[in-house]
Amino acid sequence: MAVPWKAVGAIALVLIGAGSAWQFQDWRYGKQLAEQSQQHAETLNQLTQAAATAQQAEQDKRLALEQRLAASEQTHFRKMTDAQRDQDRLRDRLATSDLRLSVLLDATDAAKGCGVPATADAGGVDHAAVRARLDPAHAQRIVAITDSGDRGLIALQACQAYIRTLIPSRVE
Repeated sequence: MAVPWKAVGAIALVLIGAGSAWQFQDWRYGKQLAEQSQQHAETLNQLTQAAATAQQAEQDKRLALEQRLAASEQTHFRKMTDAQRDQDRLRDRLATSDLRLSVLLDATDAAKGCGVPATADAGGVDHAAVRARLDPAHAQRIVAITDSGDRGLIALQACQAYIRTLIPSRVE
């Protein structure tokens, strides 16, 4: 039996051509896939860097806010301590009779029979107004009330400063 060498050659040539084409397609698609993979990796790297930059910016903002809040808290504490010290001094001066509280009375009420004598101090600023001294116990209670009021106002100012620090001012 005779082997048709032309047919075998043609089949071999077709198989070699198909294999070469397959190999060429493999190289071409492999190159495209490698380029896509590289572009994808670069895109992911850029996104990661952008996210890291944004996170660092947020951390910097948070740190700045924490520092402003700490400064505000120190200011509040100092005001509260100063108010307490002033109230303590006032309370001590009242207790040692170094200081007396008095109230200014309406002169027309004194003329209507109020039994409080008019005492004019030479160093006073009321120009001979009618004054009555308060009992030290009543003066202590008044000082305690004003102390609570002062503390409340200082706490309110601290709360307002805290809110102003948290809410950024809008520029329109």
